[in-house]
Parts: sequence; structure tokens; C-alpha cells
Amino acid sequence: MNVKLKLLLPVLFLLFCNACKPEKTVRVIPVADFFKSLDKSLYSISPDGKKLSFVQVQGKKQNLFVEDLATGTTEQITKFEEKNIKYYFWVSNEELIYYKEKAGAERFSDIFIIDRNGDNERQLSNNGRSRMRVLKEKLIDEKYLLVSSNRRDSSVFDVYRLNVRNGKMDMAARNPGNIIDWFTDSKGNLRLATSSDGVNQTLWYREKENQQFKAVVTNNFKSTFKPLSISEQNPNIVYAISDVNRDKCALVEIDCNKGKESKVLFSNDTLNVVDAQYSSSKKKFSFVICETWKKEKFYLDSNAKKLYSRLDQLLPGTESRIIDRDIAENLYVVRTFTDRNPGSYYLYDVKKQNVRKLSDFNPVIKESEMNEMKPVTFKARDGLKIQGYLTLPQHRNPVNLPVVVLPHNGPGNRNIWEYNAEVQFLANRGYAVFQMNYRGSSGYGKNFMAAGFKQWGGKIQEDIHDGVKWLINEGVADPSKIAIYGTGFGGYIALNSLYSSPGMYVCGGSNSGVINLFSYLKSIPPFLTPNLQMYYEIIGNPVTEVDYMRQASPVFHADKIQVPVFIAQNPQDPRSNSGEAIQFVKELKKRNVEVTYLEKEYSEFSPQGEDVRQKLYTALEHFLSTNLSGK
Repeated sequence: MNVKLKLLLPVLFLLFCNACKPEKTVRVIPVADFFKSLDKSLYSISPDGKKLSFVQVQGKKQNLFVEDLATGTTEQITKFEEKNIKYYFWVSNEELIYYKEKAGAERFSDIFIIDRNGDNERQLSNNGRSRMRVLKEKLIDEKYLLVSSNRRDSSVFDVYRLNVRNGKMDMAARNPGNIIDWFTDSKGNLRLATSSDGVNQTLWYREKENQQFKAVVTNNFKSTFKPLSISEQNPNIVYAISDVNRDKCALVEIDCNKGKESKVLFSNDTLNVVDAQYSSSKKKFSFVICETWKKEKFYLDSNAKKLYSRLDQLLPGTESRIIDRDIAENLYVVRTFTDRNPGSYYLYDVKKQNVRKLSDFNPVIKESEMNEMKPVTFKARDGLKIQGYLTLPQHRNPVNLPVVVLPHNGPGNRNIWEYNAEVQFLANRGYAVFQMNYRGSSGYGKNFMAAGFKQWGGKIQEDIHDGVKWLINEGVADPSKIAIYGTGFGGYIALNSLYSSPGMYVCGGSNSGVINLFSYLKSIPPFLTPNLQMYYEIIGNPVTEVDYMRQASPVFHADKIQVPVFIAQNPQDPRSNSGEAIQFVKELKKRNVEVTYLEKEYSEFSPQGEDVRQKLYTALEHFLSTNLSGK
């Protein structure tokens, strides 16, 4: 017998057995169960570890609560009737700052400060359409915050010293026009800045606030250089995640006096560092996080390793992420999850060596009814290795399944291994869900990301196409029942795929997707104009590369789309042109293309987005069911 055939026989036998197994009935879980709003979220510990704060949903609104950990009593400290808290943090043991939604302005927030018992609430910012960001989340001299704001000039962010007692703002550093980010040290002193000429980025440094900034190092934007913190022992040392002169990111030290990398704290030729945890109390890094198909910690401190080992014992079978801690690092807020479990929040007490559950992320979801997210790999037509995930529906033979291809938002993002409500919802409806990290996705190194530049309508689409063909050849996908759907950049990819890969998809959907690259570039806000040339390098130049930009923009190709289309959009979204989307829908309907058009009042990702999510996914379920039913 042929050796190769002999080796394949067990595999073929298993496939035959699986195909002969009767399929069990799967409970159809209500749409609303998958997309519930969090009852409690944004847990945070006061610096002294005596109070625990959180945001709680009350009907259509959110409010801020504080629990006294000694007595167990909880007090509501905000009393909103309409608007929601977008973000908040402790600035001292007695005060919190929160960002509240600004009426009619999705991108903007009003900023308030309030005592931990709900007294003495006052507004810190009310600058019309300007933006403000707190640079260091702690009070300086018991009354100042260092903030960046574009209130002087909408295109640049200056730095101000904000007096939280009287609301007065004094300029601490004026932006010469090219600074895109500012950084402080642990004490709140303004020490670093990053400038851009559109393509190259320069790190600027000063040892003391009364000194002038000096240029340290300049890198092309294609290289990652992300400052994390400034050494407290050596003020000229900056810690950063960097892939300068290497393909994969590493954790490094930069000597600002010498203007070069002085030490590598962690690197690996096959692993990409995506994050690192610095302990302020111990004044050293605890671990780095690398990501392949799953995030993995590599410890730089034995105490940190012991901490997570203890968490693994207390919370077995889950992934643990520390999301907050007190200054002494005795109390931690921990978030757990798996690919089939949305997870829970816990309070971990180091001294007592125990955990207390705070709340479940989504208590109605049962892990036993969810589906495993499996890593997969295939080769693109040019030989590049593409990785992703395949989630198969429960109790279905993994042969000739209807498939929903789910390209990620981005483009510089990636799919990750986690609980994904959208994926689980689609799998529960009987679809195999295929996610791939096409070239241009983050997490696989500098060369892989750069391979996606100016390929939005080219090789990125080829990667998607090749991935679907691979899934068909593997026997998993029914070639007559394949759909593609995405949000944001994923929605753009979905629409683009409908005309660049004719005959492959029976339908496609876009949620808040870009349809015109020219309009997308025009929508870039003024404060990002220093990066405009970088966007041209990644997307394309609307002046010199007109033909490519038109070819890659779905709005110009309504005449080539032959299958049903689902489009959802928020007319108030500043990143999309609602008029163009409506005209695009009209052009499709003129040609008798079936279109499901859903207008969203606001983003489904906003705190009050539960109703929007319910309508969106109910409509999407009907659309997919109608078009993938085999009629």
C-alpha cells in the first residue's frame, strides 16, 4: 500500500465517522443575550487601596459608585439622567475625574472632578469643540493636572497646567506645530515629546522642565517606537517598545544623552512584544507580553511570576488580566476570560491570598453553549504565511458549512484570541466564522505590517480570497454559501471583496464601513494633519495615485456588485460620508441589487448602544439567513 495513503486512512476514517454522526439540536440564543450592556464595569482602586469605584448601568444611563472596602458600604456619587461616563480615574485618595458624553458630539467629552463621597462636583473643561487629555492621572502639588488640549489651535495640542481648584489653565508647553504626543515622568514632569514631519518621527527629551527639549532619535513611521516610561534611577534612560533595526518589537532602553539604544531588556526573533508591565513601586518591569495566536507573558521579575501563578490557582482555566491596582500593590482588579467565556471581574487581595468576585461580564452566557476559537494558518498566493481563527458551530459536521468571513477593523489592528460576542452569535446561528490577519495586520512584525501598505484594494484582498479558497479546499466551506461582513475597515474590505472577487460570495455586509478613500482622507481631523503624509504612505495619495484610489473605493463600483448587500451606518459618524453611502445604496437599487439599509442613531459601542446592537444584529441575522439558506 502507498505509504502516503496509509497515513491518510485514519484521518479519512475520522472524517467519515464525523460525517455520519447525527447532528444535535443547538439552542438558538436570543440576540439580546449576546449583546447585553455591562451592568458594572470600569472598576478602579483608590491609590491608598481603601476604596473601590465602578460604573453601573441604571436603565439608559450610567453612574459612578464608590465602595468603602473596610465597611462594605457603597455610595452613588453621580446622578445622571441622560449622559454617560466615557472614562474616569482617581487623581488622589479623595477625588476622581470623569469624562462625560458631550451632547451631539461623539468624539468630545466634558471633564468633571468630584469628591469620593459625591460632594464638590465641578466642571474642568467646557471648550466647545476642542479636546482635552490628561497626561498624568495624579494631582501635582495637590491641585494641578498636566493636560494636553487643542483649544488654542484645533490642529495642534499644547500642554497646560490645569488648576482643579479654580479651573484656571496656564500653558506649560506650546506646540510648535509638529508635536504629536507628550509624555511625563512618574512625578508628572513633562519630559518627552514626539514630533512628526508626516513620515519620520523624532523623540525629544529634557532632563528638567526648565530646560529646552533636544532631539534624541528619528525613525521612519514604518518602525515602531513606543515610549513606556522614564527610569527613576537614571533620568536619561527611556524604556520603549521598539522594532528599530529589527523585524519584531523588543523591550529596550534608550540613552537620551547618547541618542541610541543602550540595552535590550527582552527580545526574540520569532516573538513580537506588544506590551510590557512596569511596577512603579518596585521600579522595574514585571513582564512583557508577546502575541502569536494568543497573548503570552514572559516574566522579568520572579515576584510577578508568583503573583500570576497564584491567580492561576485561584482562577483556574481562565486568562487573567490585571486592569488596576493600588500604589502599594496589595490589591488588584482582575479580569478573566476565555474564548468561550466572557469572563468576570475579581478583587484580589495579596495579603489575604484570596479573590472576591465583583461581577460577571455577561452572566446570561453559558460557556458550554459557546464555541472554540481555533488558530489556523494558510499560505497566500505569493507564499506569505497568513494566520487567523476558525470558529465552528456546535454539533455540526465540519464539512460543507455555510461560512461568514469576518475581516477585522483596522487596518493596523488584528484579530485576537478572546471571547467575541459577534463571533459566538454567528456560530450559534450555524455558521463557521473565519477571521484572518491579512498582511498589514499588527502583531506579526514590521515587515508583515508594511506588506499591507497601499494594498487595500490589492494584496489584502488577495489574502482574503486565498483564505476562503483554502477553507473551501479543506472541505469546511460550502462554496455556494459564503458571506463576508465587517465593521469599519472590515466593512470596507467586505464591500471591496464583492466586486474584486466576483462569484465567491453570495452576499456581503458593511457596518460603518469606508466606501470612498478620498472622503476618508478628507475626514481626518485637523490635529492629525502632521501625520497626513503617513496616511498617504499607508492608504494612497489622492493626488498622485488617483487610479488606484478609485479602484480601491467601493463607491465607484456599484455597477460591479451583483449580490445582496447589507449596509448599516450612523449619519452622525464624522468618519463616514452618509450622503455618499445613501447614493451608493441608490445606485445598487437602480440595478435591482437587494439592499438592506439600517440607519443607526448612534454607535453600537457607546454605553447606550444596547438597543442599537439589538436592531443591528437582528437585521444582520435575517439578512444572512435569507441569503445563506440555499435558495
